[in-house]
Amino acid sequence: MKMTFRWYGPEDPVSLDYIRQIPKMTGVVSAIYSVPVGEVWPSDKIKELKAMVEAKGLELEVIESVPVHEDIKLGRGNYKIYIENYKENIRRLAAEGIKCICYNFMPVFDWTRSRLDQPLPDGSNTLVYYKEDVDKMDPARLALPGWDSSYSTDEMKELIGAYKVLGEEGLWKNLECFIHEIMPVAVECDVNMGIHPDDPPWSIFGIPRIITNEENLDRFLALYDDKHHGLSLCSGSLGCSAFNDIPRLIHKYGTMGRIHFAHVRNVKILEDGSFEESAHDSSCGSLDVVEMLKAYYEVGFQGYLRPDHGRMIWGETGKPGYGLYDRALGACYMNGIWETLEKLHGK
Repeated sequence: MKMTFRWYGPEDPVSLDYIRQIPKMTGVVSAIYSVPVGEVWPSDKIKELKAMVEAKGLELEVIESVPVHEDIKLGRGNYKIYIENYKENIRRLAAEGIKCICYNFMPVFDWTRSRLDQPLPDGSNTLVYYKEDVDKMDPARLALPGWDSSYSTDEMKELIGAYKVLGEEGLWKNLECFIHEIMPVAVECDVNMGIHPDDPPWSIFGIPRIITNEENLDRFLALYDDKHHGLSLCSGSLGCSAFNDIPRLIHKYGTMGRIHFAHVRNVKILEDGSFEESAHDSSCGSLDVVEMLKAYYEVGFQGYLRPDHGRMIWGETGKPGYGLYDRALGACYMNGIWETLEKLHGK
């Protein structure tokens, strides 16, 4: 297991100097954020990012993420051009030593929350998804970190309408087309492609979502028979629904060698199915992080792992979910679990 940390580049308030001080931190996970979705990433920008990271004694082997253009997901417009651009990005990243690419196929919206700074009883702030609040939202006027903000309100309404017409099976068809186009390039370049689950793993605003549960993960992996075609298994995304048994999924897909990247975080599931993101410690949420790490250990996981979203604690401000302190605590907590497992098994 290689412990990594999400870093949003030079503008990130969490500096590489701070990240390198976290015990057993091997590298960062980042991307080129200045290039519009669907365009080819300049090679000099990739080299510059890698050099910046390596100058601080860290590795850059995982990119999160190379976004998939909405035209590809909808199978319309310039989708063929965007697929060719995606292939070229895989080649350019592989040329600079990137070994794993995380991506998602979530229509329109990336991870969705109803509030980014919900106060918790201990005085920290966190990301939450309250169903009652989400039901009142106008999706055409929303903005959250990670979303493409280039669409106007009218364009967003049209986009949402197009996905409603497309439906789940239409989305599956376009995902299959995308996978069959990019995977030969990824195999040739020896780059592992890990799809990120939908967050949350259910339809929002009437828009289809398909990377949501074990049945759909099986269907996804069956699209292309090669170990480079795999998962970025996020415990918080899948785990915010009680029907997903995360340790079981880790055992199943880890044994198959199809988990390339692990996002580990905890969530507290509420009675109505809403959820609050909690501290990583198992006692703070509804998920058993010890059992998750035990599952990764038992399948011999040698991929990349990172502490996912964290609360804002100790007065820290910054990018919601991506402060330094709580994620660093999470990394140390997981490193402690891993060391215990190694010593219990004589390693």
